Amino acid sequence: MNEEAAELKRIRWRSRRGMRELDQVFERYLEHRWPQDSEAQRAVFLRLLDCEDDKLWRWIMGYEQCNDAELAGLVERMRDLGR
Repeated sequence: MNEEAAELKRIRWRSRRGMRELDQVFERYLEHRWPQDSEAQRAVFLRLLDCEDDKLWRWIMGYEQCNDAELAGLVERMRDLGR
């Protein structure tokens, strides 16, 4: 397994939340956007993973707006993948 594949495997594991809806959103992002995203965009995703699950849930579901512009932009991109 090359280094990039090993890194993606670690990130997939880290992105597991135990909430089916969040897990699906993160998996879609990793499958469809992560490969072509820039290092800066990837860094924003890694920051998103540090957020609490309840906040992530509200942001992804559109119940609440994230105050961080970079994270809010990523959340919107992730939500668009499911539409």
